[in-house]
Amino acid sequence: MQDPKCPKCESENYSKAGVIKNRQRFKCKNCGYFFTVSKLGKEIDSYYVIKALQLHIEGVSYREIERILGVSHVSVMNWVKKYGVKAPRNYQYRPTYKVVTHSELLDYLSDPKRMKESGMMLTELGDKYMMIKWERFKD
Repeated sequence: MQDPKCPKCESENYSKAGVIKNRQRFKCKNCGYFFTVSKLGKEIDSYYVIKALQLHIEGVSYREIERILGVSHVSVMNWVKKYGVKAPRNYQYRPTYKVVTHSELLDYLSDPKRMKESGMMLTELGDKYMMIKWERFKD
């Protein structure tokens, strides 16, 4: 564990101030703030957080995002809650997606019939691309 810093003033000038729930408690000598240092968890690259939030906004479900990005759907739910992201509600349309390689993408986009009357978004997923299209629910 690295040397703790005061979360309030970022000072490294502190003293030990007891133990609470089996965790060392510290007191900042600069601002007097009491704090504990929690175990650092596994940090996920911000690229995946941003992609997950983008996909959520586009209407892709949490479980689908989990399958696409390989990130837990619970993590995605926590990010949505943390950043206050709300997906727009439009029940007449639903997104469908397809993950393709660069050559498959070029082939798909070269056909003008596929481009007529379509709403589509492309996003990068590492070395692949994801096409998201919106389709109207069929009654």
